[in-house]
Amino acid sequence: MTSAAVSMDEVMLLAGIIFSIGLVGVMVRRNVLYILMSLEIVLNATGLAFVAAGAHWGQPDGQIMFLLILTLAAAEVSVGLGLILQIHRKYDHLDIDQLKLMRG
Repeated sequence: MTSAAVSMDEVMLLAGIIFSIGLVGVMVRRNVLYILMSLEIVLNATGLAFVAAGAHWGQPDGQIMFLLILTLAAAEVSVGLGLILQIHRKYDHLDIDQLKLMRG
């Protein structure tokens, strides 16, 4: 059984594509829930790039940074979903343009 080696260029290209998809999702979407999901995609692409770089250089730094990114993503999800629930209860929608009217 042979193992297929993937070059660092291919992994970085994949991470760049995934990051671009997430970034487009953040900029295009109007629903807060979709924006949070797109941010998760961006964070996952960043984590993939860190792990690939760490594996390429033979250092555990990439995996340590990925654990930091996972912790940040968990905190972002918990705070974000709490805010989403409160906004949905109060306004019955999650449209960003409609939420701009909340200002005083």
